[in-house]
Amino acid sequence: MVALREVPDDGTSASPLGDAETLAIEDEALDAYSSAVSTAAARIIPSVASLRIERRSGGWGGAGSGVAFTPDGYLVTNAHVVAGTERGTATFVDGDELAFEVVGRDPLSDLAVVRTSGGNLTAAPFGDAARLRVGQLVVAVGNPLGFAGTVTAGVVSALGRSMAARDGQASRLVENVIQTDAALNPGNSGGALADVRGRVVGINTAVAGIGLGLAVPIDAGTRLILAALVHDGRVRRAYLGIVGGTRRLAPRLAERLGRRTGLEVVQLLDGSPAAEAGVRAGDVIVSIGDRGIAGVGDLQRALVGDLVDRPVGVAIDRDGALIELDVRPVELQP
Repeated sequence: MVALREVPDDGTSASPLGDAETLAIEDEALDAYSSAVSTAAARIIPSVASLRIERRSGGWGGAGSGVAFTPDGYLVTNAHVVAGTERGTATFVDGDELAFEVVGRDPLSDLAVVRTSGGNLTAAPFGDAARLRVGQLVVAVGNPLGFAGTVTAGVVSALGRSMAARDGQASRLVENVIQTDAALNPGNSGGALADVRGRVVGINTAVAGIGLGLAVPIDAGTRLILAALVHDGRVRRAYLGIVGGTRRLAPRLAERLGRRTGLEVVQLLDGSPAAEAGVRAGDVIVSIGDRGIAGVGDLQRALVGDLVDRPVGVAIDRDGALIELDVRPVELQP
């Protein structure tokens, strides 16, 4: 960190800094910045691979990046990087070139897991995107335009963004997406976004504009997704069949529940579990099981695979009365 000198408040104006002193302060700031970036990059680069995609029809297709997160060959990348393929080649900066197979992919989070044929990889440490702050320094490592081990740096320019994802007819919002001004280019997809300690806090996924990159966060939710992909090759999600949006609760109910909003049911899909259970348009869902629901994000997090084909209580505010309906979610299908 750069040490800032304290100027005494003695009623006199401070003398302007000389050119030499200004340059010294700037050099010190640059040294601190460079040290932070280079330290993080040195820790992450050995874990980031360039992925070449083998087409099912033969030959090579697209390219992207992947991040090793276990020593025994598992890498995380973007689902769109390995869409339409089952295998490819992962090349690391030390020259190791390893064949990989796709273990599982989840287009609704834009995450996928592949496994290389050889073990003994350098696993990148995971951080927690929930601890990030706007303005925090981050480092992006990937293979843009085929240039392996490329490092760019920037700051977290926004948090809490949402990104639409689709898998066939199913759609979902990827929540808490990280926005950064670290330069991202084609080929960065699937690469690492790391904090200054070299911990992966995001998987770079999209370039939304000049100086505007997006990364899927590494947090408690995405860790569960990666675990499901490793063990089952897919992610199961429960489905209610509603379209909704956030709505403010009446003051008395808000005080009783300890939250100000719920999820208003705007539309019910024909034949959906919610419709069959008696949920109506205009109802405001305030909880599912023991999980409070304050908006779309809470609903998505509540609809885990464990709820599939199991009755669950859904608490609803209907015209000022709090009622509970038993709903049996089905599995979300692409």
